[in-house]
Amino acid sequence: MSIAAIAEKLDVHVNTVRFHLDALLEQEQIRRVTGARDKPGRPPQLFAAVRGMDPGGPRHYRLLAEALAESVASQAPGAGTGEAGRKVGAQLAASRSDAADGTAVEKLVDLLDDLGFAPEADAAGSEISLRHCPFLEIARERPEVICPIHLGLMQGAMTAWDAPVTVDGLLPFVESDRCVAQLSG
Repeated sequence: MSIAAIAEKLDVHVNTVRFHLDALLEQEQIRRVTGARDKPGRPPQLFAAVRGMDPGGPRHYRLLAEALAESVASQAPGAGTGEAGRKVGAQLAASRSDAADGTAVEKLVDLLDDLGFAPEADAAGSEISLRHCPFLEIARERPEVICPIHLGLMQGAMTAWDAPVTVDGLLPFVESDRCVAQLSG
């Protein structure tokens, strides 16, 4: 289809069409094709849709998370999930540009905040309340799988930072809107 034909069909200006075609080309949603030349000059630029799955289409990560949690729980509740969390926590800690800023607890609170946990450290530095769970629905159904991942994530970050503080435990759902990470050191 030509730029002019697309503009006419959509009832928009050709420059608007060009702008959007550039974006679609960059996303590999369309491709340029060369039209047949029926008169002197350059052949017309035509565009065709690229067949394939739409990378901008809907996602159902909750379904995937439920299936994975069910699979892990059926094998051995919590087996390996803490270690998986520790690996991810260490990777996240190492990738942060602010890794040298603040105390270990402050860095952990910042990391947890960036991940959507809505953390609140107590004044004594012995607890961090987590007021939101980014995996709430799955954590309620499979706390034996999800909560060890969260605990491991915090432990992995603290280890990566060589922190003098350790995360010793995670008490899930001590209140309806609160889980508690227990710290020592």
